[in-house]
Amino acid sequence: MKIAVCVSHVPDTATRIKVGDDGKTIDQTGVTYVVNPYDEFAIEEALKTKEALGGEVVAISLGGDQNKETIRKALAMGVDSGVLLKDDSQRDSLSVAKALAEEIKAQGAEIVFFGKQSVDYDNSIVGQLTAELLGYNSVTVAVSLKIEGDKVVAEREIEGGKEVVETTLPVVITAQKGLNEPRYASLKGIMAAKRKTIEEKPAAEFESKVEVIRMKKPPEKAPGKIVGTDASAAAELVRLLREEAKVI
Repeated sequence: MKIAVCVSHVPDTATRIKVGDDGKTIDQTGVTYVVNPYDEFAIEEALKTKEALGGEVVAISLGGDQNKETIRKALAMGVDSGVLLKDDSQRDSLSVAKALAEEIKAQGAEIVFFGKQSVDYDNSIVGQLTAELLGYNSVTVAVSLKIEGDKVVAEREIEGGKEVVETTLPVVITAQKGLNEPRYASLKGIMAAKRKTIEEKPAAEFESKVEVIRMKKPPEKAPGKIVGTDASAAAELVRLLREEAKVI
């Protein structure tokens, strides 16, 4: 069985982001990149699925040479091989999904894992788009997963609770925090990753339907205001909420 896991190379959430001089991209100075945090749950679940069902796991990433770092992390965790779809251009979610779907189809993967979203653009739709393009079933924000034969049973998060769904292979699963506890790469795994193959190929070209016109940081929060320290401030607080904040 072929299992694919799609991984993104994203800025560390602790990194201070600045808008670049072109106003459309981020300034790369001092930016640290990491494996997309939600993709770590996807990698772990792909490895657990392989351990339970057998087969082979391939990590697929779309981007520039820097994405090899993320693929190597997946290989060190236990993934068997990697594919880098090379493209340094900005793509929208649909264009990314189309390129990933082409590669997944070529790989013949029956089970595909994604993180539920990437922490850079947060669109949360690439997994679902890829499933639709492939004609695969799809379960999103999974927090529990069981596969027996062709039957897939997953628990997923919904607003205010959880639901259990059943479907069949082939399937795309997007992983939510809580699905598992990602393993650490061992020294043995790190050394073994150096001998594993990362195949490089140009990403299939598709037109992006979305264009970034401008990036800007959110405005600074206004300073707080203390209107008093006892009950006598209540009337003034009500006035400000009505006349300035206009929330009552």
